[in-house]
Amino acid sequence: MNNQLENQGFERNWSAYYQAVEGRPPRETLLTALSRFEALSAEFPRFAVDLGCGDGRDTVELLKRGWRVLGIDGEAEAIARLQNRSDIDRRRLETLVMHFEDLVLPKSVDLINASFCLPFCPPEHFPNLWHKIIAALRGGGRFCGQLFGDRDSWAIYPNMSHHSRAQVEELLQPFKIELFQEEEHPGMTALGEQKYWHIFHIVAGK
Repeated sequence: MNNQLENQGFERNWSAYYQAVEGRPPRETLLTALSRFEALSAEFPRFAVDLGCGDGRDTVELLKRGWRVLGIDGEAEAIARLQNRSDIDRRRLETLVMHFEDLVLPKSVDLINASFCLPFCPPEHFPNLWHKIIAALRGGGRFCGQLFGDRDSWAIYPNMSHHSRAQVEELLQPFKIELFQEEEHPGMTALGEQKYWHIFHIVAGK
């Protein structure tokens, strides 16, 4: 890939992406985190923030299990798709259109779910974003989601955040690791593009 393309930064046709992933099940990292919570009794609805919620593949699962959810996405179309779903309980759902660099999170969150979205935070804003995630989680809360590794084929894009394994391990220092899987292989994107994947799948308790 030439330098001109690299310097342009990564761009995604989000409308096409939402159509491509419509109806897909919740992410395994979310299901793992939820299983950890369900091992404990709770007398009140737990509260989750679903970052980069898209059209709600993870939000729907949280709502089905009785959680209160704040769904946040930088794309207004994503929030519109989520709000228009027929399989959600809107009484326990709030939504916001907000970009990572402007993100404001509530306090005492039980779960922050960030499925395949954090790499789209520009690198100059990532440290502050990660600090906000840690600060928003209550003691006993959890983070689940993905980070992209430095050997991922999208690591050439200057507007995306990628991390080495050592950097990810450093980011997770404030947490107790419950799931940490490194995935690396050639494959395809949801839009059928060839891609080399380098992914860290994470569930971690605070």
